[in-house]
Amino acid sequence: MSRKTSRATDDASSDEGRLAGALSESVTAIAAIAPMLCEPDVRTTQVSQLLHGHIAQVVERNGLWLHVKGADAYPGWVHQGYVVTMPDPVPPLSKTGWDDPRPLSLGCTVRDEHGATRKLPLGALITEGQERFGGLAMTLEERRHAFPPLADSITASAMTFFEGTSYEWGGVTPWGCDCSGLVSSSFHLHGVRVPRDAWMQASTGQPVEGMDDLRPADLLFFSDEPDGNITHVAISLGGMKVVHLALGRGGYAVDDLDGHDEYTSLLIKRFRFARRVL
Repeated sequence: MSRKTSRATDDASSDEGRLAGALSESVTAIAAIAPMLCEPDVRTTQVSQLLHGHIAQVVERNGLWLHVKGADAYPGWVHQGYVVTMPDPVPPLSKTGWDDPRPLSLGCTVRDEHGATRKLPLGALITEGQERFGGLAMTLEERRHAFPPLADSITASAMTFFEGTSYEWGGVTPWGCDCSGLVSSSFHLHGVRVPRDAWMQASTGQPVEGMDDLRPADLLFFSDEPDGNITHVAISLGGMKVVHLALGRGGYAVDDLDGHDEYTSLLIKRFRFARRVL
């Protein structure tokens, strides 16, 4: 997924330092998933998602809409119905939200003190007053042991958690995800920070010299634009195999770039370069 020309990403990092030094208002998501839109209008495009329990800083208000930046400084408009204002401004507890000390959902159900239940996707945080009573969740210490920052572990998580996921522009969870969301969520689960969008991810790590040198967890970048702007990213499984969330496949797919079907033939023509994050 690439949105380099989107208004929502024009200043994806420009306010990060300012917000860190002068916080004015913080919110946390109370819905399982809070859509982050490119404009303060429900009819506009979703650019990302703020997951339950994650903290965001308010940059601007427009009626019932809040322009926010999450832990990764990625901006978008969230309707105030999805969030609650925190009593005091607080900085995010991590650089991604996923290395927050609170328990992180691996796909679970929680119950609050009133007995109300809520299903949470992978990546959501369990907040004070909630208890898990179904599914899986892990503390930060448990996650560090279960999800080490190793290439084979990251590719295994991408395949395990996102198998069967439908393509959703702006999505970051197994309930619906885009190509760069698969990358960022899979790496963040293992404590490795990468940017949200494919065009941002294309500047991460070191260049890989040719496809013959591809290793697991390398990132492959593709473009279908005349100017070469990056529009798609996939995770290498080693050799010519990749795992990705692709619109052309309707979602999750493991593809062999040596394959000869129509889709992979087109995909290999769109290949631009690869990067090594680990």
